[in-house]
Amino acid sequence: MEDHKIIRNKELNIWEALLPVIILVALLAHNVYVFGDDALSGSNQFILLIGGAVAAVVGFLNKVSYQTMLEEVGQNFRSTSGAIIILLLVGALAGSWLISGIIPAMIYYGLQILHPSIFLPATLVICCIISLATGSSWTTSATVGIALIGIGKAIGMPIGMVAGAVISGAYFGDKMSPLSDTTNLAPAMAGSELFTHIRYMAFTTVPTIIVTLIVFVILNFAQDTSGAADPAPILASIKQTFNINGWLFLVPLAVILMIVKKTQPIIALLIGSLLGAIFAIIFQPDVVQKIAGADSLTFTSAYKGVMMAMTEGTSIATDNATLSDLFNAKGMAGMMGTIWLIMCAMVFGGVMDAIGALSRISNALLGMAHSVFGLFASTVASCLALNVTASDQYLAIVVPGKMFAKAYAKRGLAPENLSRTLEDSGTVTSVLVPWNTCGAYQSGVLGVSVFDYFIYAVFNYLSPFMTLLFAALNIKIRQLAKGNELVEEN
Repeated sequence: MEDHKIIRNKELNIWEALLPVIILVALLAHNVYVFGDDALSGSNQFILLIGGAVAAVVGFLNKVSYQTMLEEVGQNFRSTSGAIIILLLVGALAGSWLISGIIPAMIYYGLQILHPSIFLPATLVICCIISLATGSSWTTSATVGIALIGIGKAIGMPIGMVAGAVISGAYFGDKMSPLSDTTNLAPAMAGSELFTHIRYMAFTTVPTIIVTLIVFVILNFAQDTSGAADPAPILASIKQTFNINGWLFLVPLAVILMIVKKTQPIIALLIGSLLGAIFAIIFQPDVVQKIAGADSLTFTSAYKGVMMAMTEGTSIATDNATLSDLFNAKGMAGMMGTIWLIMCAMVFGGVMDAIGALSRISNALLGMAHSVFGLFASTVASCLALNVTASDQYLAIVVPGKMFAKAYAKRGLAPENLSRTLEDSGTVTSVLVPWNTCGAYQSGVLGVSVFDYFIYAVFNYLSPFMTLLFAALNIKIRQLAKGNELVEEN
């Protein structure tokens, strides 16, 4: 991504650059009005292709060749290939972790530890810790996030609130961990140092996560937890269906340890899926046999059972209606809708990049910056616009990072001002856009639509406002003095 070329087109004016975006947003709004939550089942994907077609027409009128647009779309596909493989492996992991009893064990012990009166703030803190350790919001959601969603459903907590707490915590670590790819990418684009960037980012991130924690404490307090379901029948049903024991936690611990040790996520998730399959055969032979539809557990039936769970998905029936709904994994096949959405979004983003619309929009926003605050506001607006138009959080960091770096230097601002703003607005808001790779991923993995968790992803939409507040009040705005020495204004 650091080598990504920004395509400029002098023939294109700002209204031509904005036209595909305006049409896309209008069509998506109408589509959601007609289909509701079912819009993500396919109709939104086609709308993204229509948006790409409109952008292509604008490109043709401005002397951009079909081959140029096709090459940029291909480049976008290549850049998301890792994300698509991760999605498929997350589907496989969810299936193997279900039939192995790992997710049921997390729910079983979680119901006993996480009391309904503290559930939302506890969810936020747990996800903060895991994401800090792994540096990955995606891994956090795919492991403890799925289990916390299950626990939330079991105790009757609004699922949008639970997903909002999971995502808020997951993106706190994604911003602050030195293991995170975006935390390394932002200072690379701005010309800052990694740990300088992290320390400087703490000034806005720590207050934001504190406010987020307070909000979830209040939200939890507002819930009527006195009428929460008695966990005893649920616990008994889990024990009756699965062999629950502490050994099962070796698998998620191994995955987290691999991520901490900087193992590539694809490798870690693949190993986690295979370990889940092995543990399923060892600890849950009856479950595997039942999924395979066999009379006894043999090598063939065991192979069939785990492969069906990982690829096609599976549902495990229990004598408890709540658990029957929870113990349902989509497998790799269940991720195809999300992958379909990402691919269509990449078509739109690729064409927009090829015709020079992304750089034109960023330049227009940069031209509106007539003060230090205006420069910060333009950076935030550019990151938000690119999360919507390019549908990729990395481009929302790379393009503004490259285009705004000189403007910050000309105003005597240290590069960590830019890197912090890129993270506060580019990294965290990506998950708030349904067709962005991050929004599609989190919605698909957690099984909660973006529209349901949007208002509760407090950390994610509060972060851009916090960075603008610091800029407006001139708090911790570090300046470059003569000789490139740093001067910090308070």
